[in-house]
Amino acid sequence: MTDFSARRTMMVDTQVRPSDVTKFPIIDAMLSVQREDFVPSQKREAAYMGENLGLGDGRVLLEPRTLAKMLDALDIGQDELVLDIGAAYGYSAAVIAHMAVAVVALEEDADMARDAEEGLMSAGIDNVIVQAGPLSEGAAEHGPYDVILVQGGVSEVPDQIIGQLKDGGRIACLFMDGALGEVRIGYKLDGRMNWRRSFNAAAPVLAGFEKQVAFEF
Repeated sequence: MTDFSARRTMMVDTQVRPSDVTKFPIIDAMLSVQREDFVPSQKREAAYMGENLGLGDGRVLLEPRTLAKMLDALDIGQDELVLDIGAAYGYSAAVIAHMAVAVVALEEDADMARDAEEGLMSAGIDNVIVQAGPLSEGAAEHGPYDVILVQGGVSEVPDQIIGQLKDGGRIACLFMDGALGEVRIGYKLDGRMNWRRSFNAAAPVLAGFEKQVAFEF
């Protein structure tokens, strides 16, 4: 019988804390949420590895360090509404739910969205709405949002997503350039985006978040 509780503590002690993530709400959430319950059953044994976990079709569950550092940089408040784009099986949404007033977990794979809903319900997390739909379109009907996270790589962020961010809000995106990437935090002020570099990480670019090639005639 695998001791997932010990693995969870080890994940926090060896992957999260050494990455200068010390905010109590993040540590507490990552110690509380049972990551193994939010991955495909055949991947449970690998749930706590310190690397992106492949979910098929170019999708990954971001490594714990990357998610923790994104959350640290965003500093989510208890009264804030968060859009979690590419929520997959619901792990990131479950973690964020411990910090925010409510989370909209957007997932375009219908099976993943259904499993996320079931997993969140089983975990007793009742402040997350799972929305099925294209990731690049966001979830405007529940917005605008104080905070947006994108759970995967991006080359550029669709205007539709930026449009769903409140003025004064912030967004965390992992911008990829070839095999290298960096997480940047975008701050929206007076309708304009101001991006600040945060830390290096990598993940496959999500469908709909590739660079749009302009055609010239």
